[in-house]
Amino acid sequence: MRRRPLIAGNWKMNGLIETAQELVEGIGAALSDRERERKLQCEVLVCPPFTAIHTVHQTVSSKGYSMKVGGQNMDVEGPGARTGEICGIMLRNVGCRYVILGHSERRQFFGETNEIVGKKVEAAFRDGLVPIVCVGEELKDREAGRTIDVIRPQLEAVMPRLPEEASKRSTLVVAYEPVWAIGTGKNATPEQVQEVHAFIRKFLTEKLGADTASKIRILYGGSMKPANAAGLLALEDVDGGLIGGAALKAQDFLAIIDANPASD
Repeated sequence: MRRRPLIAGNWKMNGLIETAQELVEGIGAALSDRERERKLQCEVLVCPPFTAIHTVHQTVSSKGYSMKVGGQNMDVEGPGARTGEICGIMLRNVGCRYVILGHSERRQFFGETNEIVGKKVEAAFRDGLVPIVCVGEELKDREAGRTIDVIRPQLEAVMPRLPEEASKRSTLVVAYEPVWAIGTGKNATPEQVQEVHAFIRKFLTEKLGADTASKIRILYGGSMKPANAAGLLALEDVDGGLIGGAALKAQDFLAIIDANPASD
């Protein structure tokens, strides 16, 4: 089964309102051209910083661009006394459809544990958002042969938090991001990427059943860029990319979008 690829741009802490609008217009106009020519083979998502989400969504909506908007994080609770936090309802209110959860930078710099990420996944579904759950290992784990030992509990923490309905479970997105290959100059080989993605697919099949697991998209988030996108996106269990640095340049992001295999 060929799942519709998802190319998601994680802008991280980059972009003021003016630059965010300029970037999304550059991407959006080019996507419109591709859609007219029937050359758009994937779903496109951009995840700006919180301050730019409203502007980006308004631009996407008013111009009819073929992309969705998402958040980069959210709190586990609903509205209330959580100074400085953003809840899922607020993300929905400004036009978000997706939310990135458990990114390696959230785990590393903000102490997010597997349990916290699991709770956020539950909250995302509760608030009508599709979670993109990030999993991955550090260099010391890769060198020690512990990649699967690290990723398995990251996934296991999510399973009890999924909704009962199979139709909702199948919307879950998982992103494999080897921490050691993000902004370090190191690159995972296609064989390494496929091996981990195949494990994730097998894990999901065992936990959720073959039908649901076959619909869940698994993205690669280890510094995908124009030079390596085609080879990675052609792998059997790679259903798109979670793009960091390359998502901040319209030309690079579009080149990755264009690298998707044609639909059957």
